[in-house]
Amino acid sequence: MSTPVSRPEPGPDRPSRPPGTLKVGTLAGADVLVSSSWFLVAGMIAVLVAPRVDEVTPGLGAWKYVAGLVFAVILYGSVLLHEASHAAVARHYGYPVSSITLHFLGGATAIEGEAKRPVEEFWIAVAGPLTSLAVGGVALALHPVSPDGLVLMAVEGLAGANLLVGILNLVPGLPLDGGRVLKSAIWGITSDVHRGSIVAGWVGRVMALGALLWPSFQSEVLGWPVGLVDYVVAFVVAMFLWSGASAAITSARIRSRLPRLVARDLARRTLAVPDDLPLAEAVRRAQEAQAGSIVTVTADGRPVGVVNGAALVATPEDRRPWVATSTVARTLSDGLALPVDIDGEELVRAITRTPAAEYLLVESDGSVYGVLTASDVDAAFRAGGR
Repeated sequence: MSTPVSRPEPGPDRPSRPPGTLKVGTLAGADVLVSSSWFLVAGMIAVLVAPRVDEVTPGLGAWKYVAGLVFAVILYGSVLLHEASHAAVARHYGYPVSSITLHFLGGATAIEGEAKRPVEEFWIAVAGPLTSLAVGGVALALHPVSPDGLVLMAVEGLAGANLLVGILNLVPGLPLDGGRVLKSAIWGITSDVHRGSIVAGWVGRVMALGALLWPSFQSEVLGWPVGLVDYVVAFVVAMFLWSGASAAITSARIRSRLPRLVARDLARRTLAVPDDLPLAEAVRRAQEAQAGSIVTVTADGRPVGVVNGAALVATPEDRRPWVATSTVARTLSDGLALPVDIDGEELVRAITRTPAAEYLLVESDGSVYGVLTASDVDAAFRAGGR
């Protein structure tokens, strides 16, 4: 299984690579990572292929397992080409690609950011299956001229595996590439990217149920022999599809609420006071002005802090005349002053990068517009879901 995975833009605190992975190189501008689960599947392939190796080249002994392992590496080399095509197209459209990871069920390409247009989503997604079909076609064309033995076996395996991967990845359900193709089509028709994700996610859930029932269909309808391994593989694939589809649906529903988050609309009216003004007087002036927040400023009117509501409440009233307002204000460090027109996903990313209870909202000319509280953003988000 393969899919390009869109991720938030990188930040300074993001780890260089996920835990449990080993970097083996760079391709198409991205780090190539191998997960620990890959070694398990490579060993399984080596064991499963060994009897076939013994048939085509008898007398290898234990070396047949080495040949099976080499076949696994060659097979995953074609998976790497599949993922590299996703990465190349994404980079063509200007999206950074941080890594390509080979894992138990295939591969994943980590693309930083979401596609901005349906056509970009389509070509990034479809590039992988087309590459697999092309590799399978080339291997099929080489079949008649390949020498007997291990070479012919490898060519047959590459042809069959890549044609199968190419076709299966075009199944129109998330998290498969075909799901992103379906998403791009619905997005293009309805101009609603979230609707495209939800529809493709539900199709992915149906595909998951189909994968789970496939061994029974093989046995009861087709009359093919089915063993324990078939049921285990079907279960693993079904769980992969179901979890990926469910995550896509949940993410789309959450993202559909984000456009309703507009900082200007959520801003609290604020009162600017000198940072050395007694806290009691600052509170009195704010109540008189019906302001929902207080900003401390220097003598020349430059904002330097935002009063923290929790710190204010925690200060006893009998102490407020004797402490400066600055003692309960958070200094305006980087990330605490936001443009008043920020909204949607950009707003969520900004407050996620710099967690705080309050943020100062400023106009394009630097003047103070108001204060945005994290609790108001959270309340607006929850209200958008009802």
